[in-house]
Amino acid sequence: MTAPLSVRFDRDVLERLREHAAALPGATPSGLAQRLVDEGLRMADHPGIVFRNGPAGRRPALVVGPDLWELVVFLQEIDERGEAAVDAAAETFDLPASAVTAGIRYYTAFPAEIDAWISDSQAASERAEREWQRRQTLLS
Repeated sequence: MTAPLSVRFDRDVLERLREHAAALPGATPSGLAQRLVDEGLRMADHPGIVFRNGPAGRRPALVVGPDLWELVVFLQEIDERGEAAVDAAAETFDLPASAVTAGIRYYTAFPAEIDAWISDSQAASERAEREWQRRQTLLS
């Protein structure tokens, strides 16, 4: 559900917003402003988190490390729990424990978003595996 809000931008900011929106397929200035405000608020609430563009879309990540979904998958798959899990992730990703903790805090605030990235990643991996197997069958 959306609600209207009248906002006045400096001319230069508005022009840059329009230019960025024009460069993104299907984007509008108001939609881009909505996304940027949402991301800015999330980053303010969760220091250490940034948003990155990529082939699969824009996603949350650690400033100094992996995408959030990658960290969460690692934490779900290892045997360690509690602080030992934080330490294992910090060592594996070569991060300070505080960065891992920041990722965990973001995940607990937005689990459905990260779980969707995990699901999409697993589906893409499975598709790539099936394609590889078909190629191997063809070539053998």
